[in-house]
This record gives sequence, C-alpha cells and structure tokens, in this order.
Amino acid sequence: MAGMATNEGVGLGATIRAWRERLSPSAVGLPTGRARRAAGLRREELAERAGVSVDYVVRLEQGRATAPSAQVVASLTRALRLTDAERDHLYRMAGLAPPNDERIPDRIPPGVHRVLHRLGDVAVAVFAADWQMIWWNAGWAALLGDPSASPPALRNFARERFPIGSDPVRIAAWPVIARNSDDSDLAIVSDLRRATGRFPHDARLAELIQVLTTGNPTFARLWASGTVAAHREDRKTVEHPEVGPVDVDCDVLTDGDSDFKIVILTAVPGSADEAKLRRLMAPDVDSTSAPVF
Repeated sequence: MAGMATNEGVGLGATIRAWRERLSPSAVGLPTGRARRAAGLRREELAERAGVSVDYVVRLEQGRATAPSAQVVASLTRALRLTDAERDHLYRMAGLAPPNDERIPDRIPPGVHRVLHRLGDVAVAVFAADWQMIWWNAGWAALLGDPSASPPALRNFARERFPIGSDPVRIAAWPVIARNSDDSDLAIVSDLRRATGRFPHDARLAELIQVLTTGNPTFARLWASGTVAAHREDRKTVEHPEVGPVDVDCDVLTDGDSDFKIVILTAVPGSADEAKLRRLMAPDVDSTSAPVF
C-alpha cells in the first residue's frame, strides 16, 4: 500500500484531473453559478470541450484508460488550455512523441556563449543538431584551420565525414585521423537519427539525410541498420603543416533541447602535443573572433 501512496497524484489520470480542476469555467466562457462545488471544470464539461465521452474522461482520470490516441491528446490539450511544455508532458505520459514543428536552432544561448568564451585557449567548436557548424574559437582555427574559408553551407561535419563523389565539404583544412573511426561514424549517424525525432519537420535536416543516403554507401548502410551508438569521446591526430602531428582528445558535450554539440579538443597536460598546441595558439590566444551564423 505504501508504494501505491507514493505514486498517487503523479500519473496520467491524476495530472489530467489536476489540470481540469485548475481551469476556471469563466476562462472558457462557461457560467459560474453558486451551485458549483469546485472552481474547475466538471468532467462532463471537459468531455464536451474535448469531444470525448464523459465515461472516457472518468476512465482516464481513474487510470483505467492509459493509452489515449494522439487525436484525443491533442483535443485534451486544447480543451485544458495547456502550455507547450504541458502539452509535451501530456504526450509523453500517454506514450506518444510530442508534436514538433520547430526548426533546428542555429543561435547559441547567451549563457552558453559566456561559458565558451571562458574556455580560454582550448580548441572549441559548436555544431547544430544536424552537425552544421555554427561557431568556433581562435584555438579551433589555429589547430584545424579557419573554417571561414569554406562557404557556410559546406561547413557540415556529417557531409565531411560521409563525402559524396568530389564533394568539396571541408571542416578541417588539413587531415584529421580518428582512432575509432567506426565508432565515430556510428555516433554521427545516431545523432542524425535522434535529430529526425527531435526536429521531424526541419527541411535542412531532411535534405541532408536524403543527400547522404543516396550519395554515400557507408552512410546508407549505417542508416538502414538502425544502429544506435553513444560515442562521445575519441582520440584524434591532426596532421598540422606547421608543427607536425598533434594528438588530441575529442570530447562532445550536448546542450539540452537544442541539441547543440560542443566539441572540445585538448592535449594531455605536460605532453609534447600540448606544447605544440600552445605554439599554435600563442599569437591568437586573446582573439575573440567567433562567427555565429
């Protein structure tokens, strides 16, 4: 019995009831007479507004109906006047994916920008959910070359990793060798698969998937396999033309709902590779140039 008490008030039915009881009848154009025993809507009023039966509302609130259809959830969302966050929560509680008409964001929040600028001479770049490059710092440009030499539309890491014919897409100006290339490939494909779920109506993402599946056999095979990976770190060697090979650790951090990918390249402290990095970054360590598109 203790376990049942712990879950009371947190399920789908309890949540719908709480939202029903908080909604003022006057807010939806209903009369408010003295005969009402509660401030919120009655079950029959919610049922009428949502276009479902009173019995179904009762079964939902009592936990006897736990899997409403997307159409019913959409009707309840409108009837209960839910916010976008509440709507998404209701969909998830019903075991459904929330509707999403958003485009992949390319603007980095001010707080994240402040954190990035405090990383000093660490080589950092930020990519959107579809691996479109949207920001880099002076350290990144010193280690891998300045991406501004390529048109913005061609700064996509997935396009670089899975080239199509003589595709000129380049993020790095010189060769970068990944130690775990197969894992990295799986991770990129998995990232794009998650992005299609998060941003199902984004035209840029849809075009990218179409281009890669029809133009690159490796990507098409991995995409068709449905494999999901969670590779978030790697060891890379940058073949730099001035200081020679530089071994760096590559870590990828993800920023919340926007699914920004913050890629950080660092060398082992005290190593010869760190010394090479310092030599490369010394002239530009105070630079604040960081393009945002």
